[in-house]
Amino acid sequence: MGEPRRWVLHVDLDQFIAAVEVLRRPELAGRQVVVGGRGDPTERGVVATASYEARELGVGSGMPLRVAARKAPEAVFLPVDHAAYDAASAEVMATLRALPDARVQVLGWDEAFVGATTDDPEALAQRIRADVLERTRLHCSVGIGDTTVRAKIATGFGKPRGVLRLTRENWLAVMGDRPVIDLWGVGRRISARLEGLGIGTVRELAHADPELLAGEFGPRMGPWYRQLGRGEGASEVDDTPWVARGHSREHTFQEDVSEPEVLRDEVRRLAAAVLDDVAAEGRPVVRVGLKVRYAPFFTRTHGRKIPPTSDREEATRAWLALAERLEPGRPVRLLGVSAEMAMPPGSREGTTPTRAAW
Repeated sequence: MGEPRRWVLHVDLDQFIAAVEVLRRPELAGRQVVVGGRGDPTERGVVATASYEARELGVGSGMPLRVAARKAPEAVFLPVDHAAYDAASAEVMATLRALPDARVQVLGWDEAFVGATTDDPEALAQRIRADVLERTRLHCSVGIGDTTVRAKIATGFGKPRGVLRLTRENWLAVMGDRPVIDLWGVGRRISARLEGLGIGTVRELAHADPELLAGEFGPRMGPWYRQLGRGEGASEVDDTPWVARGHSREHTFQEDVSEPEVLRDEVRRLAAAVLDDVAAEGRPVVRVGLKVRYAPFFTRTHGRKIPPTSDREEATRAWLALAERLEPGRPVRLLGVSAEMAMPPGSREGTTPTRAAW
């Protein structure tokens, strides 16, 4: 064993939402389980998560429930239960924070970074898996890295219920020949733009001309993508308290809607729910957003900054003003509203959670 050093471990719960549901319904163990919407595959809605058994049949997050039902006709469909997932996640994070000399950075319901000093990170990873399982009855995978980027990607190789170490020494050996879309933070559009530059693999991105990347993505993002190709990133875990940037709600209509007053009423209803969430935070709204999905499946978003306000009527008027941008007479299948809030000093900004409002 070498001298103790600081490591980043990425803890990711295996099929978290589906696993929580199976704990509540043990008879579903080993079955195809799909969670999404109100749990009715004949209704409009999308998959939140699926058990590994359902994933083997091609069911994935974001897929329409009706498509999931065709791919997995014997699956059990369940409604989303935010409160249950919140409670389970809190237990997991409390377990991680109980580790000695550990800094915990929560990334979401089902994942977190853990920073710790040890001469045997694999042993620590196995302890984490055992502690989480003992306290919550949930399984997790752990990626070990010398940066957050490498730890995050390592977890994917360890799933399910595994542990893998990825560091500067073996980064290119493991990742070099893989497509750039396999990198954390590179989606389809960025991957396509990189392909346009002749950059298709992680190794090619790691050795790409910085000026070429800066010319395509700008002076800040260009070098960042090159660093990503090398697996570089933060080597310390930031345990600054996570604070939500905002709140949002959305609703999928079971039948397309085009009547302006019906749509405005739905904006008001969703806005009221979001403002209830905002009121609990005690921070003013500084930006409002409106999401619309037209039939059959074309999505647009609108947004505007507003003077900081905690006045419900003023914020609602801002959302209704955005609703004036809806295309007259065009059938709508989904509406969503979002609110960004002023961030408190010293906080670490989180993403805006989206909840389906029924």
